[in-house]
Amino acid sequence: MEDSKYIKVKNGELWLTENELENLKLSYRIKDIIYAEQSPFQHVMIVDTFDFGKMLVLNGAVQTTSVDGYIFNEMISHIPLNFHPEPKQILIIGGGDLGVAREVIKYPQVESIDLVEIDELVVKVCKSDLQEVSGNLSDSRINFIFQDGVEFVKQHKNHYDVIIVDSFDSNDSSKNLFELSFYRNIHQALKDDGIMVCQSGSPFFHLNILQQTYDHVSSLFPFTYLYTATIPTYPGGLLSLTIGSKKYSTVMNPEQFNKNARYVNEDVLKSTFHLPQFIKDKLNY
Repeated sequence: MEDSKYIKVKNGELWLTENELENLKLSYRIKDIIYAEQSPFQHVMIVDTFDFGKMLVLNGAVQTTSVDGYIFNEMISHIPLNFHPEPKQILIIGGGDLGVAREVIKYPQVESIDLVEIDELVVKVCKSDLQEVSGNLSDSRINFIFQDGVEFVKQHKNHYDVIIVDSFDSNDSSKNLFELSFYRNIHQALKDDGIMVCQSGSPFFHLNILQQTYDHVSSLFPFTYLYTATIPTYPGGLLSLTIGSKKYSTVMNPEQFNKNARYVNEDVLKSTFHLPQFIKDKLNY
């Protein structure tokens, strides 16, 4: 395996340095490069790190890890799935590491999951080399669709109960996933009581993305809520997520939550939308 262009050797050690912001870089000491390849869409890499285990890295940016990836996957899945009383038709946009789908299949009432991932190589590599996240997932309810999610969602009206947008930060390759027109198409693809959720950036470093996402979603959905999750590998350690609901305004029966989860529980479901004051102040929430 040739060294990836994103891995540098320093004093005989391998280091991955993620350029997060103009004045912020995050570096991880690497044990080994497990996989590195350029797909038609992006550079795909699996590395083994000393502190965060195996990582999926796309274009040099960390996407998920075997140590803390479950937090994001649980929080972006279980919250909307416990908002909706009977989620049957699910759409996941992105999510090629399969961590979100792995949580969604825990719900027996779910009948079908359309997983729309533009890069088939991500799914292939995560199934084989990042099973701590993917679980080498195999479930007959999952329909893999290797297509641009922005284009896919335009083709569906009144079809899904829950749409989960598992995207990374708003950069040149994913900026369309943060535009109002995209959220409008998601709104149309949902049934009359449908729910959507997306990640909306760091409250510390991406406040403009957070504000924009919340404004876009709240302009379309009568019930819009912001919530956060503590995830060590995300810059600042705190990630925001935004949920939009056409009909339902609260988590249903959190005391009945019985899924096998490591982060989400009854208490988390009850307190999810309790925000720190500094976020409320910044957003006039």
